[in-house]
Amino acid sequence: MNPHSAKRQRLFAALSAVFLTNAIIAEVIGVKIFSAEEALGLPPAQLPIFGYSMDFNLTAGVLLWPFVFITSDLINEYFGKSGVKIISCLAAGCIAYAFLMIFISIRLPPSPWWTQAFAHDREGNPFNVDFAFGQVLGQGLRIILGSLTAFLAGQLVDVFIFAQIRKRTGEKWLWLRAT
Repeated sequence: MNPHSAKRQRLFAALSAVFLTNAIIAEVIGVKIFSAEEALGLPPAQLPIFGYSMDFNLTAGVLLWPFVFITSDLINEYFGKSGVKIISCLAAGCIAYAFLMIFISIRLPPSPWWTQAFAHDREGNPFNVDFAFGQVLGQGLRIILGSLTAFLAGQLVDVFIFAQIRKRTGEKWLWLRAT
C-alpha cells in the first residue's frame, strides 16, 4: 500500500468522523432552544419586528453546525466534490438511522423499575421520566424530514459553489473558498 494513499485515507476517515459526529449531535441537541443574550450575560434584545418583540433565541445545534460546514469545506478541498457527496449522503443516512432508533426507543414500554426510580424530581414533585424522554427526544422526529432535506440541499449547493469558485481561482485564494 502506498503510504501517501494510507495517509489520505486516515485524513478522510478523521474528517468524516468529525463531520458525522457533529452532524448527528447537532440534530439531536437541536431541539434545545437557548437565549443567546442570557448566555452572554446581556439583556434581551427585544427588537421590534413586524409588531413582535424578538430576542436572539437559538437552537443548540447552532453550536455544532459551523464545525460541520468547515469540515465539509476541508473534505471538499482535499477530496473534491465526490468526497463531500459521499460524506453528506452517509451523514443523512446516519442521521435518519439515529432518529429511527430514537423513534423505536420512545415506543418501547418503560421498565417499572426505571419509572419508579425517577418518579419524583429533585424537589420531590411527581415526574414521569418516560413521558419526559419521549417529549425531549421526540421533538426532533417532527422536523427530521425537513432537516435532512435542508442539510442535503445545503451540502450540494455548497459543493457546487465551492467547485465554481475553485475553477475560477485555481489553487489561489483558499480563504475565499473556505468562507
